[in-house]
Amino acid sequence: MKTTKPGKQRKRMHQASLNERYKRFSAPLSPKLTESRNAKSVPVRTGDTVKIMRGYRKGFEGKVSQVDRKKYRIFLEGVTREKVDGTATLVPIHPSKVLITRLNLDDKWRRKKLERKGIVEKAEMPKEEVVEKEKAEAPKKEAKKKRTPRKTAKKSEENKLGEKR
Repeated sequence: MKTTKPGKQRKRMHQASLNERYKRFSAPLSPKLTESRNAKSVPVRTGDTVKIMRGYRKGFEGKVSQVDRKKYRIFLEGVTREKVDGTATLVPIHPSKVLITRLNLDDKWRRKKLERKGIVEKAEMPKEEVVEKEKAEAPKKEAKKKRTPRKTAKKSEENKLGEKR
């Protein structure tokens, strides 16, 4: 059940389980990936190449090195900040502020999941669709017969007139 109350939305976000948090890590795919894949967004994972679309580092492209599901942030290789003592630390970025330019499909489970959801190369899809369409058009079903009205309509008419049996 979804809610419109901001307090409840924050509560659900902070108390979400890890599998629910994973879904909230979705980021839009680049136009090239959107054309070749059959989806607009996919959850970000370690190893994906992303481009920062908002903020001070807008336009920077890098590989995702860490994913922090607890704080809803991702870290990119090369996106660092220098601390006062001179050490460099990774800068946290929200996944909605990036654009996925290259997917990491090394994980066979992720590849299977994307295929299951229909996020596969479009070059493969037309061959499968043509075969399915030909098979689907061959058997034609007969039109359904219309039902006869029930006798309850007469009882309701009698009740309206005030007659009882």
